Amino acid sequence: MHQCPRSFMSLARAGLAACLLLCADMAAAGGGPERITAAQFREDVAFVRAMIARMHPDPAFSTDAPAMHVALDRIAQGGHGLPPTLTRDEAWRRLASVNALLADGHFFIGYPDWRQETRAWLAAGGSLFPFEVSVDPDGAPSLFAEADAGPARVLSVNGVAAKELVTTLSSMVHGDTPRFRANLLGQRWWWYYWKMFGAPDTYELELEQEGVRRTVAIPARRRLPRILAQEARRAFDLAIGPDRRAVLTVDTFSLPDPALFMAFTREAFARMRAQGVTSLVIDISRNGGGDDAVWIDGLMPYLATRPYRTGSTYRGLARAPAGSPAQPMRGEIATWRQPQPANPLRFQGRTEVRIGPGTYSSAVLFANVMRDFGFATLVGAGGAARQTQSGGVRDARLPHSGLAITLPRFILAPPAGGRPGALLETTGPVRH
Repeated sequence: MHQCPRSFMSLARAGLAACLLLCADMAAAGGGPERITAAQFREDVAFVRAMIARMHPDPAFSTDAPAMHVALDRIAQGGHGLPPTLTRDEAWRRLASVNALLADGHFFIGYPDWRQETRAWLAAGGSLFPFEVSVDPDGAPSLFAEADAGPARVLSVNGVAAKELVTTLSSMVHGDTPRFRANLLGQRWWWYYWKMFGAPDTYELELEQEGVRRTVAIPARRRLPRILAQEARRAFDLAIGPDRRAVLTVDTFSLPDPALFMAFTREAFARMRAQGVTSLVIDISRNGGGDDAVWIDGLMPYLATRPYRTGSTYRGLARAPAGSPAQPMRGEIATWRQPQPANPLRFQGRTEVRIGPGTYSSAVLFANVMRDFGFATLVGAGGAARQTQSGGVRDARLPHSGLAITLPRFILAPPAGGRPGALLETTGPVRH
């Protein structure tokens, strides 16, 4: 997720004290209670509404605010009425139904730590959906599994049509666009299926491979899903081909020790200089963001050829006295960063930045800078995330269910500005 740039630190603290006061008694809530009452659930909905009003710099940036309040009213009423008590997962199923409407990867209702909860679930003997999957972002909802015999189209799971499952689960996923949400749903299918339908020991799947349909019974998976297993590997790599074309892959800007990345990029650009690399692709197609300082300090000294800034204008909330609503604030990004023309490792060849449906947050800011200042062309696949990004996320724990609402601290427009809602798109030919 996108972290608050250093020039925004005072803005990032705005309203945080109020959040801490409201959430202090929930710090040790853990996974939340086994059940909450209908009245407590309604109080959680009211808390969500209050946090949006108090902490979000501009909900209309991503959502239709009146429609959002109508949806929250409907959730609180529970359609034909709420049951006397609800489990935390039941509360999430109702609350998360607003996520797609919020339409921002930094603005949603979810679990405080889905990674930790998944690991604990598996360690306790739990199981998950057996395959890694992908969700077709275009046209009718389609689900594809990485089956043992090769890629297969999933037609149904436990008797429920795959299209119905995709439609149901997509409504619970957060993110800017349907394309973004389809990619995220594919990565975390096992999580959404578990929380929506439970975790059976065996799954009956109807598959189609090369025009042949078959029904198979597959035992549930008891190992870590790929997205969690891959977090243990190094998130960056350099490959140099015999054609003197290099691919620098950076899968995240969220690093426990940024110094390792700084050392890596220094060595990477030294290798490219030594081997006479003339064309560079920086692959951030799976990069969901992190700390701006990582790419500012780790990449831009080798890429920038003129002064640049991370954005043009920002929106946020100003600090307010205790008990008073925070006031909106707007301004221009005044910090310009200078190139390093004397850097002996500055890359002189052709540069492209590869984006994809997983490019988000701080990675979008990096792509914006590279495009708007002419440092690179954007290739790959666009149309998933906005050019203008919210960021500096913070969580507020719901008082009864233990779920969390995630909200952004600020909204940052790209350096060249742009029309509201414009999506990050490619500017050059697609390369494979």
